[in-house]
Amino acid sequence: MEDIITLGTISQKVSVLGIGTWAWGDRRFWGYGSDYGIEDIREAFSISISQGINFIDTAEVYGNGTSEKIVASLMEESNVPLVIATKFFPYPWRWRAIDFRNALANSLKRLKLKRVHLYQIHWPFPPVPIEKWVNCLADAYEEGLIEAVGVSNYNADQLKRAHDVLARRGIPLTSNQVPYSLINRKIERNGILQACQERNVQIIAYSPIGQGMLTGKYSEQNPPSGARRFLYNRNFLRKLQPLQEKLKEIGVAHGGKTPAQVALNWVICRGAIPIPGAKNRKQAEENAGALNWRLSEEEILVLNQLSDQLAQ
Repeated sequence: MEDIITLGTISQKVSVLGIGTWAWGDRRFWGYGSDYGIEDIREAFSISISQGINFIDTAEVYGNGTSEKIVASLMEESNVPLVIATKFFPYPWRWRAIDFRNALANSLKRLKLKRVHLYQIHWPFPPVPIEKWVNCLADAYEEGLIEAVGVSNYNADQLKRAHDVLARRGIPLTSNQVPYSLINRKIERNGILQACQERNVQIIAYSPIGQGMLTGKYSEQNPPSGARRFLYNRNFLRKLQPLQEKLKEIGVAHGGKTPAQVALNWVICRGAIPIPGAKNRKQAEENAGALNWRLSEEEILVLNQLSDQLAQ
């Protein structure tokens, strides 16, 4: 089975599973430097690329640029051709084209690249209209600073507007990065997935294992800590149990796959590219176990039915 695909206008093919690097260098939310550090990340990276994963997603805001610097250093060490995606964050004090250019230049400097494979607008925040930022993307594309253009967290209408701006300039919109998992299938109902499919825009799925809720680690008796305990309360975890049990059952049927691997494979089967995080060797090995096999149509149907009961 093919575990590499063409992604928009990027010349190099990409793995159907990527790595999300929000946690690489982020101290405030993820606690980088406390329970994990650069050596853990180096191991996660090494395991991932050894398993054929070549798509790395980062952003200027991850660790205030630290994530991009870590990616650069790991690329230098590995000497393996990788596909790098990063993002521009439209802070409200950024409203000029030069602000976009400076942000891109700084990302390229941190990544030690002359051009980045995929550059994305991180959020469609006001007050600047999205058309302005999309035109900035197009300018950078035409100048050869980026190989493909993408957006992130755009709804159906915003995606259509971005696509139309690019179409007038003869540039395809490559991707929309959004949350997508068995516990968050909103894009299937709110028009985002349909809008992407109609325009040949690739879905890149972040939080593909539902911020850990699909790993089997959490239950009504063992809820998550921190901010996630408010998002996923005991009532939700009670409703989640049948899906968790089915993930385990299907994993056993596929030779001992974990619930997280089954959940990631479901995303791949749905045509999206999941980008789970990997802070250490164990997480990287588990993520990679979602490759080189596929769920059956019957298994996907059963998972969909159980997922529908969550109404998330």
